[in-house]
Amino acid sequence: MTLEGYFVLGVIVLMIIALIYDWMRPGLLLFSALTVLMAAGVVTTEESLAGFSNKGMLTVAVLFLVSEGVRQTGALNIVARTFLPKRRGKMPIILTKILLPVSFISAFLNNTPVVIIFAPMVKNWAEKMNLSPQKFLIPLSYATILGGICTLIGTSTNLVVHGLMLENGFSGLHMFELGKVGIWIALAGFIYLAFIGHRLLPGEKDNNKRDRLDYKEYFLDATLPANSSLAGEEISNGRSHQLKNIIIHSIERDHEIIDTRRGKFILEQDDKLVIAVKSEHLVNLLPLRKLEFKALKGFGKFYKSTDIKQIEAVIAPRFPGINKTVDEFDFLNHYQAEVLAVYRNGEAITTNVGAFRMKAGDSLVLLTNENFIKNWGESTGFYLTSFIGEIPPPRYKGQRLFAILLVLLMILGATVGRYLPEVGGNQMDMFYFASIVAVLMAWINVLPNRKYTKAISWDVLITIACAFGVSKALQNSGAADSIATTAINFSKSFGPLGVLITIYLITTIFTEIITNNAAAALVFPIAYSAATQMGVDPKPFFIAICIAASASFSSPIGYQTNLLVQGLGNYRFGDYTKVGLPMNIVAFIISIILIPMIWPF
Repeated sequence: MTLEGYFVLGVIVLMIIALIYDWMRPGLLLFSALTVLMAAGVVTTEESLAGFSNKGMLTVAVLFLVSEGVRQTGALNIVARTFLPKRRGKMPIILTKILLPVSFISAFLNNTPVVIIFAPMVKNWAEKMNLSPQKFLIPLSYATILGGICTLIGTSTNLVVHGLMLENGFSGLHMFELGKVGIWIALAGFIYLAFIGHRLLPGEKDNNKRDRLDYKEYFLDATLPANSSLAGEEISNGRSHQLKNIIIHSIERDHEIIDTRRGKFILEQDDKLVIAVKSEHLVNLLPLRKLEFKALKGFGKFYKSTDIKQIEAVIAPRFPGINKTVDEFDFLNHYQAEVLAVYRNGEAITTNVGAFRMKAGDSLVLLTNENFIKNWGESTGFYLTSFIGEIPPPRYKGQRLFAILLVLLMILGATVGRYLPEVGGNQMDMFYFASIVAVLMAWINVLPNRKYTKAISWDVLITIACAFGVSKALQNSGAADSIATTAINFSKSFGPLGVLITIYLITTIFTEIITNNAAAALVFPIAYSAATQMGVDPKPFFIAICIAASASFSSPIGYQTNLLVQGLGNYRFGDYTKVGLPMNIVAFIISIILIPMIWPF
């Protein structure tokens, strides 16, 4: 390998480390790496900018708009209510009824809005059925992934590989080409989740037969304010006669911590307490003025206790308070809300919340009023904003049928477009039809035309565009050829099949630790070089990259929908590994068997 090749690999290794530790958003990290490579002369300015005009990347951008148009009609809400079972039954049957429609929809729409709409509705439905939502939310995310690997537009990763193929002189992928493998992986995934996977997930059914919300228990910091009637009261085993719905876990007095859960103690004015309270009883405590909650200081200035609603919201990358503590950001003045608790990696932070430093993917429990969703429900700062229930259906009901018809025509056009004659030299492909549909949606006001940029995930687009440039640097420097040679030597006893296995595994590992789009773009030139050196058709390698980069099941960080449901379902990192690793293995085995059969070397 040349010195320039080592330099490129060094930059990429640093970039991967930065992605793993989340030092910046992926788009900015890849742009930084690309800028360094451009400044060093590894890629030209034109090569650096080529990704920003790549048809695959631009198709992703346009499909963001189409997906938002469908979301705005409320069609997904209606579909969800239709297929959610009306009564309890056996888990394999219930899961299949839910996962199949979700997977089908995600094959044609961006996965993120599908999960944003469906996750709170599925959670609310599970609670009403006295079932644990944790049995359904990870499978919901996995179902969108399984659907996405079946079509060209099911996930942005497929379009990234498609764009790279076009850029390197190949014909690209057809609409349902990936389905030749994807449908079998999806089928195996459904069977696994229905009969085995759900058993590996946390959560048990609720034997309480009455319909209820999933009220959570919070540990809150509180003090006895001046003239509190609690001062001088004796508590026994943490329980108070005046506050029947809380348990006082401890008292901090004169810098000493007193465990009050066993024995009898006298409360004194200015005591600092840690109490446990169910969220259903919290709103009844607020107007009593017997306790002053640190996390809710000043909250009463904005709302009466009868107006208070409990909201769950997942922090998005554009949230302005990322890397700030809760106190530094001041939710009360920004959103007229107070943070009651934060969930990260399945752990609840409810004491000393003000010192908690926020990150994208954290799930916040907020106390506010019903105007919060009206004002901020479509904010790019949050992925999910819902009452402990479901997101209300959006507006634009009148155009619902027309919007769905447009999407169906887009899918049909993209499928048969390659058989149609060109129009003025323009190919009748996915970009062509998606652009027409997006513009029509804007003009019939299905897509909010003055806020259309909100629907676009710019970080995803910048990540994709810059990944093309970094991929080109791997080719220009000879690093891709050297890595490909190493891969061939390592697996030469197995021939092209051994290289296919190596490429698939490398892509899978990259996907689980960095973004799926970056993983696909980094492995593509290596696969292309390996195929060229071996004198075989590179398409099987490209298909393997598509499947491996999308089939991210073992961690919440590999795929955005996994991150979305983590906070809502209070999952731990290990829950994804436990149930997702077998899914990765199943996808790997099916891919390695079928890909060479369908696309021979």
